[in-house]
Amino acid sequence: MDTGQAINRTQDKMGGGNGGWSWLLLVFLLTLGAIAAIVTLGRAGLIVTIPCAVIAALILCGFYTLQPNQAAVVILFGDYKGTDRVTGLRWVPFWYERKKVSLRVRNVTSEALKVNDQRGNPIEIAANVVWRVSDSARALFDVDDYAVFVNIQIETALRETARQYAYDHGEDGQPTLRDDAEIVGQRLRSDLQSRVDVAGVTIDETHLMHLAYAPEIAGSMLKRQQAEAVIAARQKIVAGAVGMVEQALDQLSSRGVVDLDEERKAAMVSNLLVVLCADREAQPVVNTGTLY
Repeated sequence: MDTGQAINRTQDKMGGGNGGWSWLLLVFLLTLGAIAAIVTLGRAGLIVTIPCAVIAALILCGFYTLQPNQAAVVILFGDYKGTDRVTGLRWVPFWYERKKVSLRVRNVTSEALKVNDQRGNPIEIAANVVWRVSDSARALFDVDDYAVFVNIQIETALRETARQYAYDHGEDGQPTLRDDAEIVGQRLRSDLQSRVDVAGVTIDETHLMHLAYAPEIAGSMLKRQQAEAVIAARQKIVAGAVGMVEQALDQLSSRGVVDLDEERKAAMVSNLLVVLCADREAQPVVNTGTLY
């Protein structure tokens, strides 16, 4: 997605503000001068006091402060003059407009969205996104409301990413939403970064916060997962039982405990497999006869 082709991107440039302490000192001196003129000259001092008061008031209108990780975009009659990122007391002439932008890291958790995965199964998915403004000029001038813009793009990128992966059991070793959260998160971050770059925003982290089948198929999918779990457990039980039977026959034969022909071996194998693979405990049976 290259949204930069549709608009002329603004370039962030440093500058636009000045240190405020020297101007604050000037206001203090003007105030002292106005007071001294009134005290020493009386009414005649108004000729000095009024201009000093007006100048001091106009200077005071140009003060602003910046905290760490905060910027002020300076504008003169619609013309972008620069971005001030120096913390502390700052000053510009009162006819300059200042718009503050927070550069702090923001943490957003999207609402749970209902989308279809790669196989068309309806799922619910939500993500946590950590982002910050890295270009103040783009954030203010290239989009209408950068915070709203980012939230909309998070939803769009999350929907698009969810469609690229199956919920689970990917074909040919393909990553899935459930088992490969890190890969999915990297894909989501890359896609989202390309979408919000126009707003001067940097995406630091993306993680899936919620992932589940939609309610209408959750019951069926749960039964499928339970069946797959039972099958996998049975496979392990059978594999272990076969190994135990093989080991038992080998030890009986090597130690000469009993000499079994093929028919007796088959009967023993059958009995052992039934005992080892059964869901219930085996019931002992006393055999008083023989196989023949």
